[in-house]
Amino acid sequence: MLDKCSASGKIQACQCRRWLLGFLLSHKTLILMIWTLVFASLFWWRMSYVDELEFSVPPPPPLRQVRIGPKFRPVVFNLSDFGAVSDGRTMNTAAFERAVAAIAELGERGGGQLDVPAGVWLTAPFNLTNHMTLFLAEGSVILGVEDERYWPLMPPLPSYGYGREHKGPRYGSLIHGQNLKDVVITGHNGTINGQGQAWWTKFQKKLLNHTRGPLLQLMWSKDIIISNITLRDSPFWTLHPYDCKNVTISNITILAPASGAPNTDGIDPDSCEDVVIENCYIHTGDDAIAIKSGWDQYGIAYGRPSTNILIRNVTVRSVVSAGVSIGSEMSGGVSNVTVENLYVWESKRGVRIKTAPGRGGYIRNISYRNVILNHVNVGIVVKTDYNEHPDGFFNPKAIPAVENIYFHGIHGQDVRVPVRINGSQEIPVKNISFRDMSVGLSYKKKSVFLCSFVQGRVIGKIFPAPCDNLELYDLRGRPIKRSMSAKKKTKIHH
Repeated sequence: MLDKCSASGKIQACQCRRWLLGFLLSHKTLILMIWTLVFASLFWWRMSYVDELEFSVPPPPPLRQVRIGPKFRPVVFNLSDFGAVSDGRTMNTAAFERAVAAIAELGERGGGQLDVPAGVWLTAPFNLTNHMTLFLAEGSVILGVEDERYWPLMPPLPSYGYGREHKGPRYGSLIHGQNLKDVVITGHNGTINGQGQAWWTKFQKKLLNHTRGPLLQLMWSKDIIISNITLRDSPFWTLHPYDCKNVTISNITILAPASGAPNTDGIDPDSCEDVVIENCYIHTGDDAIAIKSGWDQYGIAYGRPSTNILIRNVTVRSVVSAGVSIGSEMSGGVSNVTVENLYVWESKRGVRIKTAPGRGGYIRNISYRNVILNHVNVGIVVKTDYNEHPDGFFNPKAIPAVENIYFHGIHGQDVRVPVRINGSQEIPVKNISFRDMSVGLSYKKKSVFLCSFVQGRVIGKIFPAPCDNLELYDLRGRPIKRSMSAKKKTKIHH
């Protein structure tokens, strides 16, 4: 009896296994098809998600590795050894020139360092040389002479055609260099002071016949480090690298009065490539940082763009202008710029892009990340009618392109108008994106996010609510609301 039951159980088990195997074999194709559809759906969703977001994020600039800190020089000189006197009255130009000449003879041996000890060292403009470190000790001040007769005249910048304020030649800078390699200006927070008050007064009274000179200008040079110093009261633009490559500006302070100090921009990279500006404090009477690349037909002909520029960890204040500007002289083009960890306080504008018909060139692939605005009149500005020209010979049909502008992480408080983007029919602003934005308003007003002739998108929710020109996407990149221009597939509408 037991054997029969056992045999019967084995038969039933075998039948069960055969049935289960048959079921699985008969449904294998169906299961495979279901898994294939699930995988394909996930893959399609992921690719569409990436596609939606990719076009809104410009690639970061391919910058070289940043090199910060002192550079060893085999020979060190002291300014006092060349007859300089630190009483603030004795003219020390000849002593600086003798010291620079001594370093110039050491180029093949790695150059030399010039130590400027504590004290006030009055001087007229002087030039630097290759493989040179200018080191300003704590308590040292290089003081520029006020009398413009001591300042040499130089030809206009080739990408500007004219002096910025007058036709013809311009004044040189207090500290100058051309066609140099491997220059370091650093120290223990010593100061370079341009005594700009006399220049500003003469400019406002129209007593100057030539464009004022910068405080520090390096032209056609490469491998530059400027760090750990204070620059103050420049006659004109403060720090002006012109057509330079591989420039690091770190841990510097730039100061000028909030008003009454016209055109005292802080740092103006002009037709420069591979630039890092970081860990700086800038308080000036104009733009704290302004990226440029030439003016109208002269900039177009010169054809040197500003590209691969990184600005990070910077605190700025500009009561009369903007924290970080691009333009308006941008005729050679500006591209691949990243601005991150920027704090703008008590300023007329936060970040600004400015151009006009006649400029030509382009502004593209610009990324702003983690920008804090505190007590700012207008947070983000794009202006396409900045009609200031060197002469009447510019080509009004030279239309600049403004495209691929990305804002991610824009926050702040006490801002009057967070966004004002004024494209035009001639110069529409294309492919602009906003993500993670919350800006507290200084007072309630309906129109605080202003747009005209703009095409772009908002990813996720932002405050204040964006203008109707922009398309809305969720955080997964899925469209929520298309703009009317996108639906009709027509040109950008006002």
